[in-house]
Amino acid sequence: MSTSTDLADEVRLEHDLLGGYAVPASALYGVHTARALANFDITGDTLARYPLLIEALAAVKQAAAAANRRCGRLDPRIATAIIGACEQVRRGEHHDQFVVDPLQGGAGTSTNMNANEVIANLALERLGRDRGAYDVVHPLEHVNLGQSTNDVYPTAVKLALHRAAGDLQESLELLQRAFVVKAEDLATTVKLGRTQLQDAVPMTLGQELGAFAGMLAKERTALAGARRQLCELNLGGTAIGTTLNAHPDFRVYALAELRSITGIPELGSAADLVEATQDTGAYVHLSGVMRQAAVKLSKICNDLRLLSSGPRAGLHEISLPAVQAGSSMMPGKVNPVIPELVNQVAFEVIGNDLTVTLAAEAGQLQLNAFGPVIARSLLDGAAHLAAAVRALAERCVAGITVNREHLANLVPDSLVTVTHLSPVLGYARATKLAVEVDSVGGGVLDLAVSKGLLDDVQVRQIEEAAAALPCAPGAMA
Repeated sequence: MSTSTDLADEVRLEHDLLGGYAVPASALYGVHTARALANFDITGDTLARYPLLIEALAAVKQAAAAANRRCGRLDPRIATAIIGACEQVRRGEHHDQFVVDPLQGGAGTSTNMNANEVIANLALERLGRDRGAYDVVHPLEHVNLGQSTNDVYPTAVKLALHRAAGDLQESLELLQRAFVVKAEDLATTVKLGRTQLQDAVPMTLGQELGAFAGMLAKERTALAGARRQLCELNLGGTAIGTTLNAHPDFRVYALAELRSITGIPELGSAADLVEATQDTGAYVHLSGVMRQAAVKLSKICNDLRLLSSGPRAGLHEISLPAVQAGSSMMPGKVNPVIPELVNQVAFEVIGNDLTVTLAAEAGQLQLNAFGPVIARSLLDGAAHLAAAVRALAERCVAGITVNREHLANLVPDSLVTVTHLSPVLGYARATKLAVEVDSVGGGVLDLAVSKGLLDDVQVRQIEEAAAALPCAPGAMA
């Protein structure tokens, strides 16, 4: 009788062009995946960390099986078993069997092989056969029929990124709404606006936070455009876009199945499959959009950190919610940890954009071999940024409070009132007045009256003009 240890040590022998190779008997993957495990031990991660990519691969294989059955190239019984296996993977089952490192040579071949082998062995189980009985269901001859890594992998990556970018869009909308709520609440709370960190002119906190909402609305629109570009696929082009070894009707049927499986009606075929197979423009565009969003988010977080700085020696116009102790040494210190988190994720996304750019540029002739690093960079960046944005909305912006008394004391004591005097006194006389007030102290209007530069009616008109600030726009796209 075999012990659990014996079972763990059991293997099955599989073969490829290099010869025989031992595969764990319990594994759903096969020889190609096993060799990739030995070759690519780089990141410490596996494909299992990217469920969106695994589910997208299963969707592609499911669509291909259905299309090949419809074309008469795949036995209906085998096709049904493959489709059922793909549905298992799409439900989240057996993701632990996707064991290849996401960084790999071969333009994603090992990822495609891993998917082919897992799906083939799951199909064999559904047919009541043993794992590795590839004479019945073969990973390449059946699961990969009419396909190549070079059309399967980019199609799956685009599907995964479409979902990842959608998640990021939803997170940005959540943050946008949080800023809109705050902007509406603070539409009449007057404060100092600043340029070059120096006092400029009055504004409202509602305007300041409403501007952040407007920035995010633009980024959501840009992401929507980037997602549309991901819907142009080269599935059916096989190795270099010439459709070699694919049935003439495969592309049309497979894309129809893929639209049905994914619920993405915009999915369509590239007009020129040879061009599409080597083109990485959709990735570069998405990366650029994500970089732009990251830059704006980082700027917003810089502003939140400045506005909440202090509380005694900083701007201290707003207070961010305290979510954890800020120091192991200084009692009572609270740090803006959520904005700092978003800053760091933004730095990552900006760095990833350079990686994507270099990888896209490095393509040669009919193929770009560097899809794996592009996919990893974009999937990680989108996931991390979406999570950071949700944290910012829920654990920071929603809990912002205003230090109203402090704000109320800043505007009257500031020199920004001089700007309202400029149309009345002229720029030169207003400047001279500002310099004198800065030297001797006191209020600008009081000094202007004492010098006979203004009368009471003019003072009242200036005060009314300063108070008549427009409310926050509360931008929502």
